[in-house]
Formats: sequence, structure tokens, C-alpha cells
Amino acid sequence: MTEDPRAREKRPEEQVRVGQGPRNRRELVVKVLWIAVWLVFLSSPIQDLASGHHTANATVAGALGLAAFVGTYLVLVFRNMGRSFSPRIVVTLLAVLGVLAPVLASTLGSAWLGLFVYLSVACGATLPIRASYWAIPATGAVMYLVGLHSNEKEARGLLLLVLLIGFAMVGVGQLVRTTIELRKARATVAQLAANEERLRLARDLHDLLGHSLSLITLKSELAGRMLPDHPDKAAQQVADIEQVSRQALVDVREAVTGYRRPRLAAELAGTQVALTAAGVVAEVPAEPDLTGVPEEAESALAWALREAVTNVVRHSGADRCLVQLTHRQTLDGPVLELAVEDNGSGGSGTGPGNGLTGLTERLEKAGGTLEAGRVKHGFRLVARVSTAPSADVGSGA
Repeated sequence: MTEDPRAREKRPEEQVRVGQGPRNRRELVVKVLWIAVWLVFLSSPIQDLASGHHTANATVAGALGLAAFVGTYLVLVFRNMGRSFSPRIVVTLLAVLGVLAPVLASTLGSAWLGLFVYLSVACGATLPIRASYWAIPATGAVMYLVGLHSNEKEARGLLLLVLLIGFAMVGVGQLVRTTIELRKARATVAQLAANEERLRLARDLHDLLGHSLSLITLKSELAGRMLPDHPDKAAQQVADIEQVSRQALVDVREAVTGYRRPRLAAELAGTQVALTAAGVVAEVPAEPDLTGVPEEAESALAWALREAVTNVVRHSGADRCLVQLTHRQTLDGPVLELAVEDNGSGGSGTGPGNGLTGLTERLEKAGGTLEAGRVKHGFRLVARVSTAPSADVGSGA
């Protein structure tokens, strides 16, 4: 699990976002190709135009109609992947598709019935759920009625496809909307957590420094009044000021240390989010049992989890990761064991990286141990800290 400079990191800016418009040329190309794959049903109309079965005027009109249909479809569906059109524009574009599909299919033959597939997809992708419930069956019914005059067998075969693809797009649209809502909800939760942390910091600083600063101010004023006539008493007040200020400084340092200390429960929650975002299937315990675990030991395990997950995401190339938190009884007393195992390579380094070295030192200060190395199907890191009370540990020594 050492750092591999050749390992490919999948940064957030390299990931194509679901339900959002393209941010760069790469995302634009990916989304265009994704839409272009489903243009396979246009092969029949194109072959029909190239076959020479129609007059010159009909061929030109068919080509113009097909170009207008495809252009409208691409504009509607591609724009809907980012900022959607207004409902009025969506209905207008759907009406254009709803007119072109039956007109072209009824005048040029059954080879054009495939246009109704795109009309069904557009209805499922752009309309609200309730509206799509009747628009998609209506599309299938119109397609079948048009096909009765040219090729009933082909129309019957396409009917099920039109319905299935249309309702499948309803599900895809709902998934995209849910993804967008979850992304917004996650941002809101993060903002609320940050605001709550600011409020807690302000409250704690007020509690820590408010009394001390008030006392320093009062004693400074008192020392100033005593200085001309009672220098000895003024010197005592100055000594008191020094003592109060030193104690305030100690309190602030302890508070800052507490803010910097990671919590295992928070790290576990962040682990689930980080691994999922990186495309790694994760199994992470939800609510750890930290009864009797000293704060320093918990902090050391939290650092170990953070380092392990960082290496899994950045360097291992794994697609599965298992995180286990287990209370064990050993000959040296009870311990809390954190195990992180993935099915990746662990990087290509030949020795432990700086992260593992620093992590080992941090665990040793907390009375813990670290084991890390390759296993049969990947890489495994195990960190252990003692959960025995300090009195018991001292008596055992």
C-alpha cells in the first residue's frame, strides 16, 4: 500500500456526472457517443432512402424530414441531460416529433416505424411521470395504427419495444432526478454540519476565553490604579494576570487539539462516501461500539482508517473493500481491531511509504500496533489499540 506514482487516480473532475451538463470536451464527447449509440434504429429509414424506391421529390422530402426529426430529438434529449428546457419548449419539441413520426411513417412506409421508438424515449426522458404514463402508450397506439396500413406484423413487433423503452426511460429519468436530489441534499448536509461546527467553535471559545479575558481586563485596570501608590499590590495583580493568561493559553491549545482529533464514527461515514464515489464496492460498519475506548486510541484508529482508505482509492486499483471493527480479547488484554482489506495491488512500491511509517509511529504512541501487507487476493491493513483502562494497564506492568 505504498504510493505508486504510476497508479491512475480517478479524480472527481474526470468522472462524468449523472444528470448534469458536460463541463468539458471529454464529457461532451462521452455523452454524445452515449446518445449516438441508440441511433441504430435510423438504419432502416436511411436504407429506405438509399434504396431508390421513392421518387426524387419523396427522397428529398424524406431526407429533410429525417434530419429535422433527428435534430429535434438530439436537442431535446441532450439538453435534458443538463439544464432542462421550460415545459412549454419541451411540449413544443415533442409535438414536432409527434407530427414528423406518423407523417414520415405513413407516407414513406413501414421502414420508418422505428421513429416512434425515439418519440417514446423522448416522452419518457422529458415528461413528468404522470404525463409519460399516457404519452408512451399513446405513442405505441399511434405507431400500431400507422403500421396497419403498411406492415402490421412489423408494427406488432415494434409495439412492445416502444412501450418497454419508453417506460425504461421513465425509470432512468427518475434515477437521474434522485441522483441530483441526493447530491443537493449531501451539499446541504455538509453546509449545515459546517455551520454547526462554526457555532460550536464560537461557543467553546466564548466559554474558554470569556471569563479569562474579563478577569485579565479587570486585573489590568486594578493594577493600573494601584501602580502609583501600591506597587507591591500592583505587581501581585500582574502576576495573577500572567497566571490567568497562561491557563487560557493551555485551554485553547487543548481545545484546538480536540478539534483536530478525528473521530472514528465520522471517519467510517466518510469512508463509505469516499469508496462509493471512487466506484469501489464497500462494506463498512455503520455504528461502531466504542465503549471504554480511550480518546487517544480512537483517534489513532481513525487516522489508520483514513490512511488505509486514501491508499485504496488512490493507489490500489481495487473495486472491492471490506472494513471491519472488532473487539478482541488477547493475552495482553482487550483490544479494538480495525481491518481494511481490498482486492487491489496495494501499489507497486517495494517498501512502506511515509504514510504507513507515520501511522505506525502514531499507533505506537497510543499503545497500539500496525500490520500491513499483501494477502492472497489483495492488500490488508490491521490496526489494534488497547481498550483496557489505564489503571489496569499500569497494574499489569
